[in-house]
Amino acid sequence: MERAVYRIIDANFNRAREAARVVEEFCRFALNSTWLSRRAKELRHKLSRAVARLDTGMLLSSRDTLNDVGLGERVEHQLTRGDLKECLTAGCKRLTEALRTLAELTQTVDTSVSRTIEDLRYDAYTLEKDIFTFAEPVEKFRKVSLYVVITSDLPAEIISLTYKCAAGGADCVQLRAKSMDDDRLFATSVEFSKICRDEGVLGIVNDRADIAIAAGADGVHLGQNDLPVDCVRKLQMTPLIIGKSTHSSDQLVSACGEHPAYVGLGPVFATETKPAAEPVGLEYLRQAMRILAETGIRHVAIGGITIDNIEQVMSTGVESICVCSAVTKAADPTAACKAMKLKIAALRGVSSKFE
Repeated sequence: MERAVYRIIDANFNRAREAARVVEEFCRFALNSTWLSRRAKELRHKLSRAVARLDTGMLLSSRDTLNDVGLGERVEHQLTRGDLKECLTAGCKRLTEALRTLAELTQTVDTSVSRTIEDLRYDAYTLEKDIFTFAEPVEKFRKVSLYVVITSDLPAEIISLTYKCAAGGADCVQLRAKSMDDDRLFATSVEFSKICRDEGVLGIVNDRADIAIAAGADGVHLGQNDLPVDCVRKLQMTPLIIGKSTHSSDQLVSACGEHPAYVGLGPVFATETKPAAEPVGLEYLRQAMRILAETGIRHVAIGGITIDNIEQVMSTGVESICVCSAVTKAADPTAACKAMKLKIAALRGVSSKFE
C-alpha cells in the first residue's frame, strides 16, 4: 500500500506541474501579464519544493508507466479543446483536482507537506478567479480602437448620440452624466446599455459602479477619487470592464497595481470637456507604453484629440483613441466617427469596413 501511495503522489505531482505550466503560459503569452504569470510560476515552484520534502527515491521507484492500467483509457471529448480559453479552463480544473489528491495522499506520509499543498489548492482557486475576471474584460476591450465619451445630462441627447456613434463604428461608448439624479441616470443607463448590446458596442458608465452593475452595462470607468478597482470587483456579478483614469506616471504605476482592464491616459491636449486639467502631452503616452508593456492592461489616450492630431498621438505607440467633443459636438456625429475610424485604421495599417 505504501508503494501505491507514492505512485499516486508521483502521478498527481506530475499532473499538477503540467497543469500549472499551462496556466502560466496562458498568463505569459496570451495575457502578457507579469503579475499573473509570476503567481502561476510561484505556485508551481512551491509545489515542487513541498514534494521535494518527501522521499524522492520512493516516488521515482514507485512509478510504473508501462503497467498503468489507465494508460490507454479514453473518454469521449477527453482532449477536445476548441480554443485557448478551453485549454486554460481544463488546466485550472486539472490543477485543483491534482492538488486535492496530493493533499489527501500526502496526509498519510507527511502532514506538513499536506498542509502546504492544501494551501496551494486554495491559492490555485484564487488564481483561477483572478485570471478569468481579468482576462475576459481585457479580451473584450482589445478590439477597441475608437472610444467615445458622451458627456450630457439630457437622456434624449444621450440616447440619440449613442445610436449615432454606434452607426459610425465606435467600438466603445461611455455615458458620462455628472449631474443627473440617480433614478433618471439608472433609467437612461438601462436604455443606453441595451442599445450598446444590440449594436455590438461596449457600453461603459462613468464613475457609478452601482449604476453600471444594476443597468447591465459592460463596464465602469473610474476616476482617481472613485472606488478602488478591488472594491468594484467585489460588487460585480459578472466580470466588468473596469477602466481607470491616470494623469501621470505615478498614477499609472499605482493603477497598474489595481489591475484594471484598461487605463485612460490624459488629457493629452487641452480640452473643453475638462478645461482645468493640465495636458500631459505626448511624452506621457510614450512613458505609459513602456510602463504598460508587460502588464496585459489595455489603454486609451484621451483629451483634446481630433482627427487632425490622431497621427501625433498614435506615433507614440497608442492603439486606442478616446474622443468626446470631436464627435459629440460635430454637425454629423456618425460621419465624424466614420472618419476617425478610417484614420485610425490607416495609421494602424489595417482595413476598415468604411473603406
